[in-house]
Amino acid sequence: MFATLTIPDHLARRLEPYESQLVEIVEIGLREVCSRGQPGYSSVNEILEMLAELPAPRDVLALRPSELLQNRLDELSEKNSRSGFTEAERHEWERYEYAEHLVRMAKIHAATKLRGSGS
Repeated sequence: MFATLTIPDHLARRLEPYESQLVEIVEIGLREVCSRGQPGYSSVNEILEMLAELPAPRDVLALRPSELLQNRLDELSEKNSRSGFTEAERHEWERYEYAEHLVRMAKIHAATKLRGSGS
């Protein structure tokens, strides 16, 4: 099924260089919008924004993926074991791996801070 979308000219101009990636852009954007308000973290941007606020170590240690994100990770993992990733899915998986790396590093630093403070 194909659909036609009408978007403002200024946005169309910004999308021109990414024409071959429009499906991926819409999929990622839709997941972002759907995950808003979910508990836990849902995207790399959300993680970076949260960590930029310099949360308390206990808050960092409590970070977990949202249910929506965990479902997507499970779906991607299953798909990769069955048939492999498409190029877009591979890029998506790499973004999630990077986010996981950031969270692990933040949790290591948070745990070190808590041990150092005797809490």
